[in-house]
Amino acid sequence: MRTWMKHTLIAAMTLAAMAASLPSAFADELQDELPDMGTTAGSTLSIDQEIQMGDFYVRQMRAGAPLINDPLLNAYINQLGGRLVAHAKSVRTPFHFFLIHSDELNAFAFFGGNVVIHSALFRYTDNESQLASVLAHEISHVTQRHLARAMEDQKRNAPLTWAGALGSILLAMANPQMGMAALSGTIAGTQQGIISFTQANEQEADRIGLQVLQRSGFDPQSMPDFLQKMADQTRYSTTPPEMLLTHPLPLSRLSDIRNRANQMPHLALESSQDFYLAKARILGMYGAGKVVLDDDLINTWKKGNARQQIAAQYGQAVQFFEAKKYDGARAALQPLLVKQPGNPWFLDLMTDIDLAQQQPARAIARLEPVTKVRDNTTDPVLLLNLANAYVQAQRFADAIVILNRYTFNHQDDTNGWDLLAQANAGVGQRDQELAARAETLALNGQFDQAIRALSNASTLVKLGSLQQARYDARIDQLRQMQKRYKQYEKS
Repeated sequence: MRTWMKHTLIAAMTLAAMAASLPSAFADELQDELPDMGTTAGSTLSIDQEIQMGDFYVRQMRAGAPLINDPLLNAYINQLGGRLVAHAKSVRTPFHFFLIHSDELNAFAFFGGNVVIHSALFRYTDNESQLASVLAHEISHVTQRHLARAMEDQKRNAPLTWAGALGSILLAMANPQMGMAALSGTIAGTQQGIISFTQANEQEADRIGLQVLQRSGFDPQSMPDFLQKMADQTRYSTTPPEMLLTHPLPLSRLSDIRNRANQMPHLALESSQDFYLAKARILGMYGAGKVVLDDDLINTWKKGNARQQIAAQYGQAVQFFEAKKYDGARAALQPLLVKQPGNPWFLDLMTDIDLAQQQPARAIARLEPVTKVRDNTTDPVLLLNLANAYVQAQRFADAIVILNRYTFNHQDDTNGWDLLAQANAGVGQRDQELAARAETLALNGQFDQAIRALSNASTLVKLGSLQQARYDARIDQLRQMQKRYKQYEKS
């Protein structure tokens, strides 16, 4: 997958690619702003086109890639990414950050400010600054418009059919071997030119990413530290990543990054509590193969600082929950919840425990006071938890009130639409159930099915009613979107 993304120019900065290019040293420019090179691609692709294409590929990714659709983890990674974006220059698009369930150490960015990281990153990053260093690099690929610039370069040299190549990103994500096979003919004879171009991209993203990292209040040393960790693992690996087979890791790359970081103030930072909780959750709930929350990590945290000790106890609760030992999970989690009664990480897991034990009333009693006190500033994760508890308690009307507001404010979250469909089904509102399911289908790029569901919903309501007009208007919107996106579909 790493080789595929590099050679298809998906803006992709895989972590292997991050360790495979050789920037030259410009130590005297460390504290200076780099010139904005991103605008050079404007003649090939407008910002609006990038956003539109990005939306299309995100929809395909939802349908075909192993995305982690966990509200807590998504909120964390977007908060961390948003902090970095706020300190980046030349930001022309909104940013969205996604998690892929994968043991492969990887990250990449593509059109429209979309950044994807693999769950394995949480295992291999020792602290939040290291994780932020990866995101900063990816953000810099986007702000510098590397994919649009790559397309401009390829337009001049004409070797790649970029639309077909981009369409294969999802195939490669779900099945790297298939993805590479699909592109082997496309990249034949052009590899060296593409490699050279992407090396320049990596060089630029490194320099800018390091500055973004420092301006955001993270430790600049985290970038060379993480690259060094990659280099050490690759050195002793019997099966190095395919990307490193064609692009050996040069020691001069590490030296250059280290030299740059050394000229910036060193920050002795402690990772946030959310970082440790996110790491415990993703390794404990989404672990596969080597990516798993083990007792060694928990025991290490138990001997660490206060935040790590909290993460150790939370991690034990996660372990019990995943093993379906719900009483043990509750016993481990309850002391944390007593000390931090409004913590969404603890409330979410305790809600899951209650629902697993078929006790939704307990979850509702715990969540209602928290959500009502916070009113409109309530954490969206807590709203989803309460709505889910209402659905499980068959209090469907109460769930619908929350979910109508939630889906209005978070239209791209399939969790809200799925729960809304369940709640409407519970009260026998078949047309609204279909309409909610149509939104999930549309978010997954399944426009034909979404239009069919809305058409069925339209036939179930009174002819000429406002509700029918709403359904018909949405059908027209989806048809227009489908027509626009036809040009990006892989033949």
